[in-house]
Amino acid sequence: MNWPVLMEFGLGTLRLSPQAFWSMTPRELSAAARALHGPVSAPMDGPALAALRTRYPDTSP
Repeated sequence: MNWPVLMEFGLGTLRLSPQAFWSMTPRELSAAARALHGPVSAPMDGPALAALRTRYPDTSP
């Protein structure tokens, strides 16, 4: 888990007290994130990344 990012979200964005943040379950924190930002998509897999790189290659000007 990326605790610095989760803490920033919970304590900063959601403005939870430390006690409220640390008493939440990961499922509760995830539900709060979805309520605020919508559903989180799955990470891109290797074939999808390869297709994207072929479609939009990095080129030097």
